[in-house]
Amino acid sequence: MIKRKLQRVVEKYLFKGKIIILTGARQVGKTTLALEMARSSEKRILFWNCDEPDVEQFLDRPSSTELKHRIGDAELLVIDEAQRIREIGITLKLIADNLKQLQVIVTGSSALGLHDSIHEPLTGRKLEFQLHPFSFSELVDASSETVENRLLEQRLIYGMYPEPVLSDLKRDKLLTELAGDYLYKDILSMDSVRKPSIIPKLLQALALQITNEVSLTELGEIAGCDRNTVIRYLDLLEKAFVIYTLPALSRNQRNEIKKGRKIYFWDNGIRNALINQFNPMSLRADKGKLWENFMVGEIIKKDQYEERLTRHYFWRNHQQQEIDLIRETGGTFDACEFKWTETKANKVPGNFIQDYPASSFTTIHPKNFGSYLL
Repeated sequence: MIKRKLQRVVEKYLFKGKIIILTGARQVGKTTLALEMARSSEKRILFWNCDEPDVEQFLDRPSSTELKHRIGDAELLVIDEAQRIREIGITLKLIADNLKQLQVIVTGSSALGLHDSIHEPLTGRKLEFQLHPFSFSELVDASSETVENRLLEQRLIYGMYPEPVLSDLKRDKLLTELAGDYLYKDILSMDSVRKPSIIPKLLQALALQITNEVSLTELGEIAGCDRNTVIRYLDLLEKAFVIYTLPALSRNQRNEIKKGRKIYFWDNGIRNALINQFNPMSLRADKGKLWENFMVGEIIKKDQYEERLTRHYFWRNHQQQEIDLIRETGGTFDACEFKWTETKANKVPGNFIQDYPASSFTTIHPKNFGSYLL
């Protein structure tokens, strides 16, 4: 079993009076992590799977008396796939208010319904954490840095989802199945999604434009919808943990692009499956894009798992100077440029240094990237 970095983070908060909400995309290992933390606690465990019809029926607005009876003498309760329950927030509030010694861990494969239903009822009663596909450092801990460096091209092509990493089955087949509507089925089930056929078109367009600044109007023309629909569907895909947005850094400097956005996929394998492209790196024209998508995601995972209060941006000005990733921590800026081929290190754009004089600047390539992720 590969130890998850998030386990160490979450375990610090167990039995401190907070419900733990564990979110993330389907198949990233949330249930496995929740059960591993439960077993490690050496407490009496109760597990409720909301995919089970009887569990779903019971959790639909039970009374506090019913909850106490069902929970009994359990000390730790895991509620899996909680987004299935229409008003799970009210039920969790009852548990928190009436069973104060009970630790609850809730998992949800989508932030869509779960966030809305728990936000108000659980104010002050919860802590939320996001689990990602495997990180580079997790895989290094399970093997070695040498092994993972040798497997780097495989990770760039097939990604870091647990099953493709660990299974002996064909990775392209596994990813094609996962990248189908299974990954975003929660979106398709929403009443507000009136044109579900738009979503695959939009995802394919995004997959072809990773690391580029996206045009909402152009995306709408490709997907066959208006700009507002694109904005709404992008938000839904972010809440389903398929993609994420990197905004433009702007501190009101005159020459900066202020409203741009770049969209990345949380996993290279999912991105490649969407365009059915699993060729080796030597045959690819998009190797630089894959490298940037991989590195930006890995750095964000590392910052989140280390509980850094870091914001992430890209930077571009009207003179077309650009920096791939800006990390802002405590008012200081770390600028990163990602290059698949090790060449002479890029020079930091003069306008950036002028506007942010205390910043650091690094070019990251396959021969030095490990020191930034471990």
